[in-house]
Amino acid sequence: MSALPQPSAAEATLAAWQARDAEVRARRQHAGLGKPEQFAGRTGMQVFEAMLAGEIPYPPISGTLDFFLVEAEPGRVQFQGRPQFAHYNPLGSVHGGWIATLLDSAVACAVHTLLPAGKTYTTLELKVNYVKALTDKVPLVRAIGEIIYSGGRIGTSQGRLVGPDGTLFAHATTTCIVLDAR
Repeated sequence: MSALPQPSAAEATLAAWQARDAEVRARRQHAGLGKPEQFAGRTGMQVFEAMLAGEIPYPPISGTLDFFLVEAEPGRVQFQGRPQFAHYNPLGSVHGGWIATLLDSAVACAVHTLLPAGKTYTTLELKVNYVKALTDKVPLVRAIGEIIYSGGRIGTSQGRLVGPDGTLFAHATTTCIVLDAR
C-alpha cells in the first residue's frame, strides 16, 4: 500500500494561512475607529490582543485593501493580504502602494506592540524595496514586521512581504516617533 502524497511546505503554509484568514474574518467586527476608552490604560500589546479578539473594530483601510492583522507578539506582527486585480497598476501587477501599505502597517505596528500605556506613535520615515512583481496568482501574502530598536522617543523596525512559498516580494524599514497619547 502506498502512502498518500504529503503536501509541500508551501501548500502546508498556504493551508495554515487560509485557516488563519478564516478565523480572523469570523471574529472581526465591523470596520471603524476604536473609542478612546478602548485604548486608555492599555499597552500597545494589549491593544493588539483586543484587536485580534474582535473587541476593537478593524480599521477601514483593512476592508478597503483586503488585508488584516493576523498575528501579534511583543516586537513582531503579521498582516495578511489577498492580492487582487483591483490592486493592479497599469503595467499588470499589484501596485506598489498596496505593498507599501501592508509593509507600513507591519513595521509600524511592530513598534506599537512595545509601547507602554499612555504612549502613541507616528511614522517618520518608511523605506520600501520592491524585489519581485506581485500578481493575483499569489493567493495570500504576509507582511511580517520585527522590531530593530525601541526607545523612549524613537522606534525602528524592518519587515518583509512574502508568499506562502517563501518568495520575497518586498522589504521595508521604518522610523517611528513615540509621543504622549492625548
